[in-house]
Amino acid sequence: MPTTPRRLSLLGGLASLVLTAAVMAQPSATAEEPAPPLAPQLVTVDTPTRAAKAELQRLGLDLTEHAGHDYIEIILHTAAERDALRAAGFTWDVRIPDLIRREAEINQIDDAYAATTLRSSLPSGRDRYRSLADYETELRGLAEAHPGLVRLLELPEKTLDGRTVLGVEIAIDVHALDGRPTFAMFGLHHAREWPSGEHAMEFALDLVQGKVSGDARISGLLERGRMIIVPVVNADGFHLSYTDGQTVDLRVVDGGGTAAILGTPGNAYKRKNCRVVDGQDTPDGTCAAFSATSPGGYLVGTDLNRNYGGLWGGPGASDLFADPTYRGAGPFSEPETRNVRRLISERQVTMMISNHTFSNLVLRPNGVNPTTIGPDGLPVGDAPDEEAMKALGASMTAQNGYTNQHGWELYDTTGTTEDWSYNATGGYGYTFEIGPDEFHPPFAEVVDEYVGAGAYAGKGNREAYLLAFENAVDRAHHSVITGKAPIGATLRLRKTFSTPTWSPENDFTDSLESSMVVTGKTFTWDVNPSTRPIVQSRLVKLLAEEPTRSETFTGTVTPLATADHEFVVTETDQEIMQVTLDWPTPDDLDLEVYRKEADGSLTKVGSSGNFVGEKEKVTINAPTPGTYVLRAINFASVSPTYTLTAALYDATEQTTAPLVEAYTLTCEVDGQVRQTVPVIVDRGQQVKVDLGRCAGRR
Repeated sequence: MPTTPRRLSLLGGLASLVLTAAVMAQPSATAEEPAPPLAPQLVTVDTPTRAAKAELQRLGLDLTEHAGHDYIEIILHTAAERDALRAAGFTWDVRIPDLIRREAEINQIDDAYAATTLRSSLPSGRDRYRSLADYETELRGLAEAHPGLVRLLELPEKTLDGRTVLGVEIAIDVHALDGRPTFAMFGLHHAREWPSGEHAMEFALDLVQGKVSGDARISGLLERGRMIIVPVVNADGFHLSYTDGQTVDLRVVDGGGTAAILGTPGNAYKRKNCRVVDGQDTPDGTCAAFSATSPGGYLVGTDLNRNYGGLWGGPGASDLFADPTYRGAGPFSEPETRNVRRLISERQVTMMISNHTFSNLVLRPNGVNPTTIGPDGLPVGDAPDEEAMKALGASMTAQNGYTNQHGWELYDTTGTTEDWSYNATGGYGYTFEIGPDEFHPPFAEVVDEYVGAGAYAGKGNREAYLLAFENAVDRAHHSVITGKAPIGATLRLRKTFSTPTWSPENDFTDSLESSMVVTGKTFTWDVNPSTRPIVQSRLVKLLAEEPTRSETFTGTVTPLATADHEFVVTETDQEIMQVTLDWPTPDDLDLEVYRKEADGSLTKVGSSGNFVGEKEKVTINAPTPGTYVLRAINFASVSPTYTLTAALYDATEQTTAPLVEAYTLTCEVDGQVRQTVPVIVDRGQQVKVDLGRCAGRR
């Protein structure tokens, strides 16, 4: 059976959950080594090649955001998962042998820190993690205490457990509908990543306190721009993670000779939201009941950071409900991601940061290796604004000591927050992976990461966020529309477009619409470029019309069996190898491609597991000389006969033709549209529009 798991989703969300939980609950041990305890472990898996990283992702294990060029750290929840890792040929080192015991130790460390700390150096002075109720109380309190500076945001869609997600908007004269640019920050997409919410909340307090105290830098930023902060995107998941994590209690009994774990740690390391069945809401509290039946609660839910629309459903996002990176039933299928989408779509968000843990990284688009062939048949390429985003990333990492890199250098991902927001709006987007080595470490480390420690004392993420805010209001990095319009007129800027996903049948209509009210004889509106990055030109490699060499194999393969063929590459200068698998019936074969190593072992370099009825194709960039094994897999086909073709192609570099997109700008007076004009504006450009007809001039 192929490692690609997508078809199990055909069983239905709930059935898939129950089936997978049952399978994973089966004991698995070898004669040489007994099954490990059920305590979850944090392990560092060796992944010396990009293909190894891709293969590890396909196993459906609980990957962390801590990875390097030759490793990825994961959580092993069960003995069955460990056996699956071993069966796939991976090696690893155990870094934290018992995460639950570690959770208890952290609780003890935090208790000691709170007992000895009168006030931390955070803006709030806090000495321990917030609960969901703490966040809600503080957010409401900020808005009530500073009505002209802070506006409470109650996001429109409730979570699956019926909660209202809260945020704040911070700006001088916050209720004015003016044309200032917006910096948006989010925390806790992933439930177990508690510092991500803490840093977002502390930055909100920092800005308010800075303005109140007369800090010139902060006051200037809030004069020129707006700040939106949603500390807890995944309210349901975080509540379960925090509540269960706080109940873990390590107590020494029997005179100090035996350690006992008390409490129910079940969801302390939960990742996803509270989706239980695709397409269906469920009674409030259902998530807790179902999560309690799965290790770490990770079989339940959708990974919100794979559910955004940009290239949704591609590499690094699973279509199996029980997988940790389950992408959801469709782009923006989850209320939490729809809340974020609406916030960004209704404002000119020129900067977006999504906070996560851990790895001490600042990640930027794109999430997929630029050589990856995208759904349009061309390499994905680098982001058009790569140089500028890289430079800002370097400035920010100089403040916190993190590594500045592309998202794909961690591992391939699609459907992430910054990939969608950047490609849909043109506003720069980043992910901060906070902290070096734990999802929610002792709270003192959270303090140090925010304010800086050691060589970064006085800097930290606080200073990095301020640099991002300065970039958000810097007109060299976005666009400006100016003109004259009647005082009191409402200006609206709209754009509707098709957002591409990894499978064209899932492409969907997206829209942006923001507005401002004219308060003087002239207006100035800070906006993102009218042309989206995803349709701008990029450098790609195009295949020649005919291959330089090809070989075709035919054969038969019975259901659930495999058949291998070898294809030898002797050429050293071939740009592309393409392998296709065809068969006569509209059902399901799969394709995997391996490179044979000198010792005879196989390293997977590509796979294709399309939906029922879709034929399979694998494209490999710059294949190294050697023997390749082409594997046809009969997943669910009634016809055992197939045709398999491997072909080598030359390629030429070419810059794709760019599209130019325009905004539609309308001018309304007393609710009536008086004038509509198209506006084309590039990054760093200022354009002046003539709205004379809106003012009654001919």
